[in-house]
Amino acid sequence: MKKTLIAAVALTMLAGCQLTKSPTGRTQALMYSNSDMNTLGAQSFEEMKKKEKVLTDRATNNYVNCVANAITKHVPASYGVNNWEVVVFDSEQVNAFALPGGHIGVYTGLLKVATTQHQLAAVLGHEVGHVLANHSNERLSRNQLTNMGMQIAGGAFDMAGIENKELWMQGLGLGAQYGVAMPFGRKQESESDTIGLDLMAKAGFKPEHSVSLWQAMAKASGGQQPLEFLSTHPSNERRISDLQKNMKPAQALYVKAAVKPNCAK
Repeated sequence: MKKTLIAAVALTMLAGCQLTKSPTGRTQALMYSNSDMNTLGAQSFEEMKKKEKVLTDRATNNYVNCVANAITKHVPASYGVNNWEVVVFDSEQVNAFALPGGHIGVYTGLLKVATTQHQLAAVLGHEVGHVLANHSNERLSRNQLTNMGMQIAGGAFDMAGIENKELWMQGLGLGAQYGVAMPFGRKQESESDTIGLDLMAKAGFKPEHSVSLWQAMAKASGGQQPLEFLSTHPSNERRISDLQKNMKPAQALYVKAAVKPNCAK
């Protein structure tokens, strides 16, 4: 009876997931609809604009929008967003992001590291890649499933009368973090690198600048990057190696690009 109950709960969890394929062909289990994610993306972006200082400098905004617009023109029509909102935040953070529903944020600190239009395109292609691959949905779904799984495990321990339940639960928690969450994050990052490399090349930006970008990122980090095993991001060395492996097809896409943007700062 106890085993049947646990199995029933587990099947209910899985029934709430939609199995789909990412742009690279990876199987994903998603629990939320595109509409749900677009709403969350819009809400999050509005909160960001209220909390962060928005840059008003016209030249910088025009430059970032030029690069972003060239990238988003190559987002498949099936994604359902024609106009992407792009905002530059006045902050020293070396970062950028894209949210479901067509929202892109760029911090001015990034522009001090990504110093060419091609390097900025590599970053924005990567961030848009996260959106196209439903990574936010995937992470929310995985977190939800992990939490539900922990609850089921706790109930199973209670029913089985296992001693030292707390120690077992702590062990399961660490296993979920280092065995699932972090490798899963690294997989997403690598996938976004692949998608972003193709996007920037199709948009007419030189794909080889993605390598110089991550070399600059490594230099800017000052050697403070954590061990790859304990990080949700691949190491800079792994990232560069993977980009170089995918460079030949990306360069072919660049050669075929109808437009080669000239985004001036």
